[in-house]
Amino acid sequence: MTTAAPHTDLGKTPGPTAPRRPPRRPGSLVRALPLTPAVVLLLLFLAGPIAYCVYIAFTDLQLTGQAQDSFVGFENFTRAFRDEAFRNAVWLTLVFTVLSSLIGQNTLGLALAALMRRASKPVRTLTGGIVVTAWVLPEVVAGFLLYAFFRREGTLNAILDWLHLPSQNWLFTLPILAVSFANVWRGTAFSMLVYSAALNEIPKEITEAAEVDGAGGWRRMWHITLPMIRRSIGTNLMLNTLQTLSVFGLIWVMTRGGPGGKSQTLPLFMYEQAFQNSLIGYGTAVALLLLLVGSLFSLVYLRLLRTEV
Repeated sequence: MTTAAPHTDLGKTPGPTAPRRPPRRPGSLVRALPLTPAVVLLLLFLAGPIAYCVYIAFTDLQLTGQAQDSFVGFENFTRAFRDEAFRNAVWLTLVFTVLSSLIGQNTLGLALAALMRRASKPVRTLTGGIVVTAWVLPEVVAGFLLYAFFRREGTLNAILDWLHLPSQNWLFTLPILAVSFANVWRGTAFSMLVYSAALNEIPKEITEAAEVDGAGGWRRMWHITLPMIRRSIGTNLMLNTLQTLSVFGLIWVMTRGGPGGKSQTLPLFMYEQAFQNSLIGYGTAVALLLLLVGSLFSLVYLRLLRTEV
């Protein structure tokens, strides 16, 4: 008896296989678990104090002479806008920011970075060391150094007397200019480092081609260098502006906001109201207004940074 061979369809094409299911991804909650400690710390040490400050700004909380604070709504904010001293502090804050940050640190930092590219290595090392040393000094130490430079019997007047030029008490006659110069002297190093890194990223072929075409130094700076480092300029301006808006120790050491409020910026006005006049609620409202000013500057710079070169 013969057994039939099994029938096989070797010539037929096998049918389509079932699609494999992609591996199951963890849920969003599981992926967010590693971020939980950081979020908790931010809520505890950043968002929590800010929320409490917002609450205090709408109360009449005082350091002394008060048994219990009460909710007063927008009274602290309306009081600020009616206060002539507050309006003077806003104006001086804008002057201080424009002179020392937007014009002083930004322009001088760019000029130093451009000049140091063409300088010899010893000159770059010496200049960079001097500028960075002023930056790394503690704010209080820098304030005392500039106070000794500008005071009536200080270094600047000694130089002017030696040159037979008229001297004056700079901290009394031009206090806001003196503290603006001090902030430029201390903070230019940051702008110089930012612009040095940005200028080193510009391809040499572009500048060399411009030189061959006969473009002078100013034309190359205006039409090539500045457009190519525009994003670095916006970043530097934003960081410098926010830092300058919060300067306190430098001005406090040099002038304490005087004489007669001629150098009292918003941080000093806020400190005076909150801790010298014991008006914590009013001082916190001023702090929130200062935060609003910084936010407006940040929005403008972020808008500029979104624009592509």
